[in-house]
Amino acid sequence: MSWAIKAYDHAETYFNLLCAVDPALLRLTPEDDEIYAKCRESFPALDLRQIHEGDLKSTEAKEKWRSFCNTFEGKIQDFNFGTLLRLDSSLDYAEENTILVTRIQFFAIEIGRNREGLNSDIRNKYKATPKTKSS
Repeated sequence: MSWAIKAYDHAETYFNLLCAVDPALLRLTPEDDEIYAKCRESFPALDLRQIHEGDLKSTEAKEKWRSFCNTFEGKIQDFNFGTLLRLDSSLDYAEENTILVTRIQFFAIEIGRNREGLNSDIRNKYKATPKTKSS
């Protein structure tokens, strides 16, 4: 299975979870507490509601994120695997609202969104959709 199909399947599954379960109750990894604390320590001013490409891909941001990500090598399986992230936490995945990030960046941002209540309205706004066949 190609990485693109895996990334799409992951995004679809995660969004369906947000539509079905209170995001505040979700645990994405056994390391959620550590990931969230380290993310907020490393990026205290990061607006998790609306991510901009420069927050992740500018030269300065890349350096900071590289250091953050490498902290979780060996702790988080596939920590650097390509994963789709919604830029605006209030919207569904769509071409204009999606960016490719590493799995640990996805976890850091989405764990923060869940804990800070930024994904709470998703269940009222969207309904879970049946999984599409991607293979």
